[in-house]
This record gives sequence, C-alpha cells and structure tokens, in this order.
Amino acid sequence: MRSRYRITEENRVYFLTSTVVEWIPAFLLPETRQVVVDTLAYCRKEKELRLYAYVIMENHLHLLAEAPDLSRVMQSFKRHTATRSMEAISNARQTWMLNQFAYYRKKYKEESRRQFWQEGSHPQLVTGMDMLRQKADYIHANPVRRGWVESPEHWRYSSARNYILGDDSVLEIDPVEW
Repeated sequence: MRSRYRITEENRVYFLTSTVVEWIPAFLLPETRQVVVDTLAYCRKEKELRLYAYVIMENHLHLLAEAPDLSRVMQSFKRHTATRSMEAISNARQTWMLNQFAYYRKKYKEESRRQFWQEGSHPQLVTGMDMLRQKADYIHANPVRRGWVESPEHWRYSSARNYILGDDSVLEIDPVEW
C-alpha cells in the first residue's frame, strides 16, 4: 500500500473516509447512525480523538480527525461500529442487508460471517490550514451535492451544524477557528 494512504504521522490531522462494504445503505437506519455517533463521542472522550469535522451519509462517512494513535483508534472504531451496527440491523429485521454483508465478506476474513466496512479508511494527511478548510467544506457539502438538503447545516449528521448553527446536540466536535 502506498504511504499516501496510510497514517504515517501521529498527532496530525487526517481526512478519513470509511465506506460500508459495496456501498450498502446501512446508515439509512437511525439505529446504525446512532451507533456511529455514540462511538465517535466515546472515542473523543476515552481515546483522545480530536474530531474537527464529520458527515455521516447513507453508506459512508468522512472525518477530519487526529489522535496520538489514530490508526488504532480507527481500527477500534470500525470494529465496534461493525459489531453494533450488525446487531441493530438484525434487530430491525433487515435480512436482505445481512445477506449482502455475508455475500460480500472477503473470503480470507474467517473470523466473521459478515463484513460491514470496506478495508482501510483512505487517510490523507492534511498539510495546512487551507487544506483543512477545503476538506471541511467538502465534508459539509456532501449532502448538498447528493441533493438531500439545500444547505450543509440542514443535514443533521454533519458538523456543519456545529460550525454554522452552534448546535452540538448530535455530536460534540473540536471546532477549528477559521
């Protein structure tokens, strides 16, 4: 794997993308979105994750974040959210989705019957304030580009609400002073 797609520097900000396997729309369920929100909040509190921007879409999420061991935090985040999301999907009786996660599981992943996340988080080191702002704007515009909302702050599962409205009721972040 090329180094530009690995977390190579600790305590530096990275733009991260985590995608549900085969783009399955798992986060259309309120329960699975809440799993992501709760796990990010836990990582902020217990794992020294500093979260500067985020968006949760129907099948992926973007983060601007840093931590003393961001690779380990992301590994833990994905493992926990996969387990809890599968439970929520099962409880919601979304059998078709569970079948898809089983079908698309990589064959060498013998420790589980299903695969929730695509491998990796495609980390990109943020090299300055201009790039940080560009990535935050990209993150916040994601639901607008999809045509789901007219304005970034209208998307409930986005830090655009934190920055524009001062609303941290969904998830508290570590705001950046632009």
